[in-house]
Amino acid sequence: MRTALLARRRALPASSLAEAAASVLAQLASLVRGHAPARVAGYVPIGAEPGGPGLPDALAGALGPEGRLLLPVLLPDQDLDWADYAGHASLTPGARGLREPSGRRHGVDAVAEAELVVVPAVAVDRRGVRLGRGGGSYDRALARATGLTVALLHDGELVDEVPAEAHDQRVRAVITPGDGLVMFTA
Repeated sequence: MRTALLARRRALPASSLAEAAASVLAQLASLVRGHAPARVAGYVPIGAEPGGPGLPDALAGALGPEGRLLLPVLLPDQDLDWADYAGHASLTPGARGLREPSGRRHGVDAVAEAELVVVPAVAVDRRGVRLGRGGGSYDRALARATGLTVALLHDGELVDEVPAEAHDQRVRAVITPGDGLVMFTA
């Protein structure tokens, strides 16, 4: 399932990716403004991931000057540390082709301070079970998260069921270009 969905993403034309990113970012900005969190944990999309490269700036803009945006830093053990986002110029190359914030790290537990946690996913099912890329980094982070957890998806990636293992963490919502915000019941 993961292989097929990632291949489908790679095949999306640039114009479709741009349209999808604009829709997802507008829905996400509305969610942030409606919930008015002081802290948000996000990420920097790579390749054809939903939200596109403008995701950190869109989140920071929706938060406003008083808000704090945390972005992940991949550790050697594949866990995620967190650092403040200080603009696009503050991002540096990280492991696995990621872009990471260069500022002071706050530790793996910093994600628990975020009232909204925005995560990548390859697919999510209608129970909130998230299929990631297989490294377990976000499952560990989501186990520590206490805020609203939202995965960003392309259309067709909210599916009836994804394979799940005991360590898999669920998200409470997804945002897709066509469906907008979809919340799951506990």
